[in-house]
Amino acid sequence: MAEEAGMFMVHQTIGSVLCCKCGISMQPNAANMCVKCLRSEVDITEGLKKHVILLHCLECDTYLDPPSTRIRAQLESRELLAFCLKKLKLKSTGVNLVNAEFIWTEPHSKRIKLRVRVQKEVLHGAILEQTYVVEYVQQDQMCDACTRVQANPDQWVAAVQLRQHVAHRRTFFYLEQLILKHDAAARAIRITQMDHGIDFFFANRSHGVKFVEFVGKVAPVRSRNDKQLVSHDTKSNSYNYKHTFSVEISPICREDLVCLPPRAAISLGNLGPLVICTKVTNSIALLDPLTLRHCFLDADQFWRTPFKSLLTSRQLVEYIVFDVDFVSPEVSIGGSRYALADATVARMSDFGKNDTMFNIKTHLGHILKPGDYALGYDLHGANSNDMELDKYKNLVIPEVILVKKSYEEKRQRKRGKPRSWKLKSLNMEVDDTRARGDQEKMNSEYEQFLRDLEENPELRFNVSLYRNKEYQPSEMASMTDGEDIPSIPLEELLADLELKDTEGEEDHMGE
Repeated sequence: MAEEAGMFMVHQTIGSVLCCKCGISMQPNAANMCVKCLRSEVDITEGLKKHVILLHCLECDTYLDPPSTRIRAQLESRELLAFCLKKLKLKSTGVNLVNAEFIWTEPHSKRIKLRVRVQKEVLHGAILEQTYVVEYVQQDQMCDACTRVQANPDQWVAAVQLRQHVAHRRTFFYLEQLILKHDAAARAIRITQMDHGIDFFFANRSHGVKFVEFVGKVAPVRSRNDKQLVSHDTKSNSYNYKHTFSVEISPICREDLVCLPPRAAISLGNLGPLVICTKVTNSIALLDPLTLRHCFLDADQFWRTPFKSLLTSRQLVEYIVFDVDFVSPEVSIGGSRYALADATVARMSDFGKNDTMFNIKTHLGHILKPGDYALGYDLHGANSNDMELDKYKNLVIPEVILVKKSYEEKRQRKRGKPRSWKLKSLNMEVDDTRARGDQEKMNSEYEQFLRDLEENPELRFNVSLYRNKEYQPSEMASMTDGEDIPSIPLEELLADLELKDTEGEEDHMGE
């Protein structure tokens, strides 16, 4: 402002003094020394830790924070940086931390290096800032839990026995993916596959209780627990028990046809009684395919009046659709879309044998059109021996109840070709003495589970999908496979694709 007004201004200059040690010109400070001389006189890193030992467990990949806390941290992570700085105890030395960063070391060198910048007030109030390197040496020492497991792998404290009394394992295939995504079985010391379920063994009772609570949040279950005395010390009055948790999963599975007991049907507002199970979480979603009425049955309601399936998904019959006439517009129920329609269908097994056709009502009018194939339950030729069904007098049973659209004929073209995605699996102990027929049955059920993931976006919402490295897309194959076959879009695999690209860039930089 003064210069713009034409006033004369005296420019201020910063004076300089000579260093009292070396005599070079410098800006004045409280110690009247240059930086080099001040560092030669005072070392603020003196007395600070420059070599630290970290106790690391290779089995569970954790670090010991004395006296007994275990910390899980990846290399060059924020958690590991905070843990390493905590070991230096800088606050007790009177220095202030300015910055800290990792120095790259070989992963197998058992060394972690940090470049730490600190500052401290020195002579006559002058503040000096200095950088030094701290080296951490990893010493392998197993934690108490891993030591007990290594000494005796069968030394478990809590066992969780998951069971479902059905003729297939599709529920356990889906439950396995949920466990992997949420890392619910990370504390399990052993996992064993059984005939009608899976056994999980834990080294601590609290881990078993936490796992049972997780299963109760994703499936309708009931559980009970027992304990067995292993040892007793009368002098210290201590007891050692082995705890067993028996968890039973509801036998009602997705796509099952259910005949509700009269008591359950009345409590649900006279629903059904013939309903289809459309979804199973911690509650069971039931849909009346003739009226589109639906309800949700939680675990407490189900186990209060338990019932079984009238027909299961293994008894589905393939039909061909000849005609579809809409009865009502499309509606959304529980996140899924349905539309009532009158359809004319015939069994595929009757082709060339008879002209039997069925005029039915279906809830799949929004996706079916003439010429499509559908899977449903053949109540016309089924010999059902269900006590709950016999309790209903004058009940008109439909001849056919369609469940879902079938893509079997179109899948024949892609038979034997790998998928662009894959799933991970738990590290389970499997009985190798199983008969060949049982293994083929399990492989067939697993293939059906993969097809269900492709056809149902809601089913794969809680499943982690990974890119298949062996998959190589072909332009000719994509032209001949058809566009109507359900497949998992690439957008659902982008997270894994980004990870692979990042690894590829790091490998390229390393070369």
